[in-house]
Amino acid sequence: MVRLLYSSVLRLALPLWLARLWWRGAREPGYRQHLRERLGWGALQTPGALWVHAVSLGETRAAAPLIAALRERLPGVPLLLTHGTATGRAAGADLLQPGDRQAWLPIDTPGAVRRFLQHQRPALGVLMETEVWPNLQAQAAQAGVPIVLANARLSERSAAKGRRLAPLMRPALASMRCVLAQSEADAQRLRALGAGDVRVMGNLKFDLVPREDLLALGRRWRQWLKRPVVLAAVTREGEEQALLQAWLAQRSAWRAPARQAAVESDEAGQADAAESWPPLLLIVPRHPQRFDEVAAMVTAAGLQLGRRSAWTASKLGAFDEPPVDARACEVWLGDSLGEMALYYGLADAALLGGSFAPLGGQNLIESLACGCPMVVGPHTFNFAEATQGAIEAGAAERVASLSDAVARLQQWLSPDQAPAHAQRQAAGRTFAAAHRGAARRMADAVVEVWRERAAPRPWR
Repeated sequence: MVRLLYSSVLRLALPLWLARLWWRGAREPGYRQHLRERLGWGALQTPGALWVHAVSLGETRAAAPLIAALRERLPGVPLLLTHGTATGRAAGADLLQPGDRQAWLPIDTPGAVRRFLQHQRPALGVLMETEVWPNLQAQAAQAGVPIVLANARLSERSAAKGRRLAPLMRPALASMRCVLAQSEADAQRLRALGAGDVRVMGNLKFDLVPREDLLALGRRWRQWLKRPVVLAAVTREGEEQALLQAWLAQRSAWRAPARQAAVESDEAGQADAAESWPPLLLIVPRHPQRFDEVAAMVTAAGLQLGRRSAWTASKLGAFDEPPVDARACEVWLGDSLGEMALYYGLADAALLGGSFAPLGGQNLIESLACGCPMVVGPHTFNFAEATQGAIEAGAAERVASLSDAVARLQQWLSPDQAPAHAQRQAAGRTFAAAHRGAARRMADAVVEVWRERAAPRPWR
């Protein structure tokens, strides 16, 4: 009865949901494409595909090492890759091989998910991280499609919501063939909500290897700049404005004493002008639709802005240096997709977006793997274990506010702190490398389910 009420609410909200997708499509055209798939309609997939659902960009990137490991173990099995966001679908296109398919995961009404399963006919489903949908689970169980929840995480805040929705969540989690949790804490919360076979496997994001060409390009840019670079990574709404205020308030203190002395000395006229500039602030917003909004904030603050997207119309990373005038900018905007390794290679240190407002933080593992230590805010509940481990390893530090973060980064990058900062960079690389292997373990578990699955039930 509760699921019937849930389904009725979704049906009533369907026109608003479709209108919202169309509205988002004004800024991200991908949302206006393949709209029929949002209701479960689509071309017939070759029966027997391995279905992986990665809702957004982060989950799609995390799925990449798992998909690679599954291809090794299940050669020749076609992949069905589904998403919920335009950035996730764009990133997922790079993971496809001949014979694979991509589609939107439909809204979670009984009719839409039934049509999706009938048209696509997957043999097994792998849902990434937190994608638990009551009707999808019920229809998959009815159709005999086993479902695995991979890289599963559940914060205490999400667990509290799950307890309030227990009549919906318990049956959905109980119907999972197995749940592959990131940590023991995640596993305990998932079991408490009704999941049965829960196994602790680690975090797939440790298995993501930064692209060496982008890392090297970022390091070349850093040498060309001849000034420290502070990265605000994957920032969220409300954080950029506070960051710019903190940056402006402390900007005068950023100039290193040695460089300032050189500029003020008799040899100042012979010194490279860049040596007297304060560090560069590099901002990379999490959502592409906010690039222009953040650019407007920077210029309104009176800071000279350089935009990554304006530097080349050719393939990403196809040139060695930004334009000469970008060197004098006070802020760079990383308004590109798929280049985080470049930005981490360019930066001396970073602050973690999403952690200075109660949003749960973002993934900091890639930053540490690139040797870019992090200052994090008080809100990291979505990545609690990885964040705490990085802090204990000496690769990250927690502060209370963005103003404190700017001050701490200023301390980290002072010339007398160079040896300690090198230790932080090395600690990050060591920490990231020590936790790899989740992709192999999860792939083995998925293949175990694949081999024991029953024959699909008749489609109705």
